[in-house]
Amino acid sequence: MKCRTDLLSSALFASYFRLFWLHENHISQFPCDHKDRCLLSEAANLPPLTEAQKNKLRHLSVVTLAAKIKCIPYSVLLEQLQLKNVRQLEDLVIEAVYADVLRGSLDQRNQRLEVDYSIGRDIRREELSTITRTLQEWCQGCEVVLSGIEEQVSRANQHKEQQLALKQQIESEVANLKKTIKVTTAAAAAATSQDPEQHLTELREPAPGTNQRQASKKTSKAKG
Repeated sequence: MKCRTDLLSSALFASYFRLFWLHENHISQFPCDHKDRCLLSEAANLPPLTEAQKNKLRHLSVVTLAAKIKCIPYSVLLEQLQLKNVRQLEDLVIEAVYADVLRGSLDQRNQRLEVDYSIGRDIRREELSTITRTLQEWCQGCEVVLSGIEEQVSRANQHKEQQLALKQQIESEVANLKKTIKVTTAAAAAATSQDPEQHLTELREPAPGTNQRQASKKTSKAKG
């Protein structure tokens, strides 16, 4: 606190402290709460700024606007950045893009800046509650999504278990059916004193002459 008091009481450093304080605390008298325009408007009471320093503040002004509006009209930018014409504005935006301050495109037809990305700014104390609330809402959303994923995983596991049980049941029934067929075939072969495999072959193949008798019957019916 003593250092701050010394700076405020010093005529040499008071203007620099004012510049630093406005810049760090986002203080502004304008509706858009633009600290950088405030700096430009108070140029008479602040240390002289080079054109490069002014452009740096203008870049940060665009970043502050981009945090609130993703499609910024040229008219808003011209007013807030205190530029005279669109050519100066577009040159400034292109310079900011090359400096990786923001990423976006200039829509000359609709006279607006479309922002895809911009760097972050220093956080104000009054913004902490909003940030905390946003993070809490994000955490709640993550918990809802996680709960939904766990539910889907549980359903998938239940379906998998049901399918495995059904597969085992079918395999068991097929094995029992094979055993039944084998036992039946063996019993029939034993009754006729034949080899089981030979008996099974005879059951599958028709007896000799059967086809000829069936063909003769069909011919007789045709003649009749």
